[in-house]
Amino acid sequence: MPIHLHLGHLLTQYGYLALFIGCLLEGETLLILAGYAAHRGYLSFPLVVMLAAIAGALGDQIFFFLGRIYGIRVIRHFPDAKVRVARFNHRLLRYHRRLIVAVRFMYGLRVLGPIIIGNNDEVPTRRFIVYNLLGAILWAGVFAGVGYLFGPGMRKLIADIRQYEALAAGLLLLVVLLWWARYRYRNKAK
Repeated sequence: MPIHLHLGHLLTQYGYLALFIGCLLEGETLLILAGYAAHRGYLSFPLVVMLAAIAGALGDQIFFFLGRIYGIRVIRHFPDAKVRVARFNHRLLRYHRRLIVAVRFMYGLRVLGPIIIGNNDEVPTRRFIVYNLLGAILWAGVFAGVGYLFGPGMRKLIADIRQYEALAAGLLLLVVLLWWARYRYRNKAK
């Protein structure tokens, strides 16, 4: 007997769990999709925001404590982190409250940011907890809200993009080939 799974059924069964797990790490895309699912009536919007905020705060809290306990040893595992860490630490001393809230909105620092903050003894744990929770609530509301409000428009945009997939693939291939040719030319010139 074939099993037919309906997307709505899957979302109502596993949507909250998937959202929670996804938001422990990053989860912006998943959160936007959950906001759209709430718009469609598959999920509860307040519950989506609440779970995402809790998971986001919990994930960043874990990274903060990793930074507190293991410090620079964890940061060394990020190969391009030296420049970002130095720049971030300089700003952290002056604007740490704002940075704790804003770090989850900064591309490339979502995971590394709390580790760097945890590695810095100037930021008390209690202060990080308060501002981290505030940032998680804002983050969850913004990204879930984007999915809720703009989901129907994104659906139309995705449908329009599909018409131009072949053109986009060709342009991407052309860009890659031009980059490769430039790279080869520069290496032969050396």
